[in-house]
Formats: sequence, structure tokens, C-alpha cells
Amino acid sequence: MTWLALLLVGCGVVDLANRQRAPRWLPPVLGAGVALVLGLLAGQTGLRLLALLVVAALVVLWSRTVARAFDGGRAWPPLLVLGGGVLLALVTSGLVAPAAGPLDGWWHGLTWPLAQGVPVERALLVLGVLLLQPSTGNVVVRLALAATGTVDPARTATQAAADPGDPSHELKGGRLLGPMERLLIVGLGLAGNLTAASIVVAAKGLLRFPELSSRKEQEQVHRLTEYFLVGSFVSWMIALGSLAILAG
Repeated sequence: MTWLALLLVGCGVVDLANRQRAPRWLPPVLGAGVALVLGLLAGQTGLRLLALLVVAALVVLWSRTVARAFDGGRAWPPLLVLGGGVLLALVTSGLVAPAAGPLDGWWHGLTWPLAQGVPVERALLVLGVLLLQPSTGNVVVRLALAATGTVDPARTATQAAADPGDPSHELKGGRLLGPMERLLIVGLGLAGNLTAASIVVAAKGLLRFPELSSRKEQEQVHRLTEYFLVGSFVSWMIALGSLAILAG
């Protein structure tokens, strides 16, 4: 799972850098650079260096396709890049030798109780999954909404100008709530308490219900409900898929 972990780490770093409004060249360079450095420290040398370069290339490709999608391009290419990269890493996971090198020595030298008996590959995978939740998860949700035609920014902007009381204006917390709920679900899953994670999912639906109430027209409510359901289910699938990767 080392290659998958490095891919997730790289993509997570890319999207966190993009969130800081960094220059366009910086996120792909930073993401690919972090993946390469961690891979080399984890002993991915020799022939495995070719796989490491593929991981770095996928990170750069993810960054570029996401930028194009948000500039008005198609939303499905970055989803294919990320999904294909994860699938490729999973299929080839049996070819990866156990991580070694300086990173392995440093990890096993730690005195933290949580680090005791945990392989460095597992630690890298947990790091990649955690980095995936805050910003990359939001990016995937936005891409999925755009790819399914659930979001029409031009129409929303027109309605915002025409009706300041539109209930959609109140749905401003999703970009903060999404990462928080995904991290909470992953954390509860790692702690072995998936029942509590299901309570989080149910609670979100109850708390969001008043925001989906129409003041005027039912058509607007249906659009907001679709937006909420599609975005929420994609967000939950990211968190649950992350838990499935960690359980594999």
C-alpha cells in the first residue's frame, strides 16, 4: 500500500496548497515533491523508483486536470485520474516491497504508544487518508456535483441577485462541515466505533433540514435537496472508502 499512500499524500498536499491560493505552479511541484521525498525515504529506489515517478506524475496530472475543471472545463477527467490512480495502486500493491530506509528506522525509533507495532506502510497510509479528507474530499464533491449537473454556478449567481432571501444562500457551511464530518467518521472508524459514525450522518440530515425549507417555491427546495443529497453521499463515500482502504 506504499504507492497508494504516497499518491494520497501527494494529492492531499496539492489541494491543501491550492486552498491557500498559492501560485499555480506551486501545488503540483509541492505535492509531487513530497510524494517523491517520502518515497525515497521509504526505500522506494532501484526499479521501484519508476513506480514512484508514476505516482508523482499522477499527482501533477491530478493538479492540472482539477485546475482546468474549475476554469470551466469538464469535471470528469480529474475524477478519472484520481480513481484510476487509486485503482492502479491497489492492483499493484502486491508488487511493493515493505518500506525500509531512513523513514522506517525513524518510525520504529519513536516512543509514542500509538506508533508501537505499527508498520511504516500503515502509518503512511493513515497519513494519506487523513490528508485526503480536509481539501481533496471537497474537491471531489465539487467535481461530482459538476459532473452530474447538480450545480449550475451561473444560474445560482442569477438567482442570488434576484432573490437575496433564497434559502440556498444559507448553505455556506458545507466546505467546513464536509471535512469535519469526514475526519470524524474516519476517526470513529479507526477507533472501531462505526455506530457513532452513523449517528453523525443522521445528525447532519436533521440539522440541515430547516435550511432546505422553502420560503417561496417548491422547485427551489427540490434543487437544494438534490444538491444536499448528492454532495453528502459523495462526501460520506469518500470517508467510508477511506476506511475500506485502511481495512484492506
